[in-house]
Amino acid sequence: MTSYLIVPGWGGSSAEHWQSQWQPELPRVSRLDVPDWFNPRPAEWLAALDRAIRDAPEPPIVLAHSLGCIAVARWAARAPAGIRGALLVAPPDLDRVDAAPVLTSFAPVPRSPLPFPSLVVASDDDPYASLSYSARLAREWGAELTVLHAAGHINRDSGYGPWPEGRALLRYFAEPARPPSRYEHEGDDAPWIQRGLD
Repeated sequence: MTSYLIVPGWGGSSAEHWQSQWQPELPRVSRLDVPDWFNPRPAEWLAALDRAIRDAPEPPIVLAHSLGCIAVARWAARAPAGIRGALLVAPPDLDRVDAAPVLTSFAPVPRSPLPFPSLVVASDDDPYASLSYSARLAREWGAELTVLHAAGHINRDSGYGPWPEGRALLRYFAEPARPPSRYEHEGDDAPWIQRGLD
């Protein structure tokens, strides 16, 4: 049976966030726990991530958001085994001149290919990363890219609570050669644009 590890971003994920909404619905799921979600220290996050991955009953599928995506990439750069795959939603651009100083301790963002199947989900109007940055990062990580239209930072404030369409993306890790090309949700005219941007 598949196991999952939820990796929130800066500030953690509130009860309304899609990560928290998915947590009680997924089998064999755990959640990263760090000492301080609002003053992130890379060493603490990576140590906690290493423990969580080692404690999982089997290599988990990681469900990461925002700064959590960067933490996963940094962990993979030094400990490449132990993750089955990663859904990486809205990774931020930490090189932006307006990047919050509290986050830039996680820079530079690793650019090497990730050693596990990965799917980056980005928005074309994310205030924390341009679409061109997200596309380049996905290419450098060797990840598939799915782009949402006008989805902001793909969090609670952008209207992404339960996000059933996002749950459908988990099928990618069952069939990594065939990621979904659009939402498969009855009556949905969802904000799906394309994947695999050059």
